[in-house]
Amino acid sequence: MTKKIQILIIGHNQNGITPKTEKIAYETGMEVAKSGAVLITGGLEGVMKAASHGAKDGGGITVGIIPQNEPSPANEYCDIVIPSGMGLARDFLNALSGDGVIIIGGGAGTLSETCAAYMHNKPIVAIKNSGGIAEKYADTYLDHRKNVLITGVSSPKEAVKVLLEKINSV
Repeated sequence: MTKKIQILIIGHNQNGITPKTEKIAYETGMEVAKSGAVLITGGLEGVMKAASHGAKDGGGITVGIIPQNEPSPANEYCDIVIPSGMGLARDFLNALSGDGVIIIGGGAGTLSETCAAYMHNKPIVAIKNSGGIAEKYADTYLDHRKNVLITGVSSPKEAVKVLLEKINSV
């Protein structure tokens, strides 16, 4: 049996999501499902919920790795809930669980996950028109080491296509 590719989508929580970002996240989740990959998110609200909703509507499998120590805070679109009990340290668990990462908007928590993925040389794609961390770091490196170029893309379809190409070339 071949392991399924796991794509982590990160971005704004409920405090920062806009209708535009929510639509982008939903469509990206749908594209992940269409690709046959497993969607991983932080399992809560905002981009996490919208992406999970899109993946579920697309017939995909969704995993939510939440910071709490019991499953009830997870959004209703998570097939599998992993209550990490790790608080914000779960950002590293999320980053290491994905074969690659798609950034949609995002603030400090998203940056934390991006840094964790970057330090572990995970392929990273940022949707440029989604605001926040995604726009700020699209087409750049996080530091002088140039571990991973965060590739900027313009659509959910392109995000999944480019990320899968990067994952499959590793």
